[in-house]
Amino acid sequence: MAQLLHEIIRKVEMKKLMVRRSKEEAQRMIRAIAVLLRNTTWKCGRVERLVVNYLRDQIRRFGRARTPVPEMLQHFKLKGKQRSEFFDAIKRLEKRRIIKIEGF
Repeated sequence: MAQLLHEIIRKVEMKKLMVRRSKEEAQRMIRAIAVLLRNTTWKCGRVERLVVNYLRDQIRRFGRARTPVPEMLQHFKLKGKQRSEFFDAIKRLEKRRIIKIEGF
């Protein structure tokens, strides 16, 4: 799954320009908790689907709807620009009200 994510992110990077975030916003995302609000992947990209499916699996396995973002980063083994694309996907999901990001 992680290898698929790396391939997808590499293809997406070629198509669009990455935007740098402020240090404060990046730290907020790293300390945040993602909560699945809607169980849908309609019109989602591949990275967004991976995130939603991971959150679904967490609910199915452990019965918890809340998952720390660092735990997802560790699961997908993301570094550098792939990590940036992951954060973009989380922001898009939050904008569409599929997940909610709760900060500390």
